[in-house]
Amino acid sequence: MLRITIDRKPETVLLKLEGRIAGPWVAELSRVWTEINPGLQLHKLIIDLKDTTFADAGGLAVLREIYSSSHAELQTNSPWTQYLAQEISDSTIKADEGR
Repeated sequence: MLRITIDRKPETVLLKLEGRIAGPWVAELSRVWTEINPGLQLHKLIIDLKDTTFADAGGLAVLREIYSSSHAELQTNSPWTQYLAQEISDSTIKADEGR
């Protein structure tokens, strides 16, 4: 199960993810990203990973895509979510360096 909450503010858009980013929920996150991405314009995207409990390879791929497109701020609060944020940002940096 994955709960996705979007909180739009004047200068930021918060994408709060709670639960597992795996299986069918990967497609749902991708769909949500496709919907909100065009509306971001000059807004800063913040991805709240604090209540994320798991991400499979597909989930990581979508998170990397979101991060590389938006250079979002990743919010964490535990060793697991810090590891997840590092996996998202490090792999994106490595991919950019390879170009």
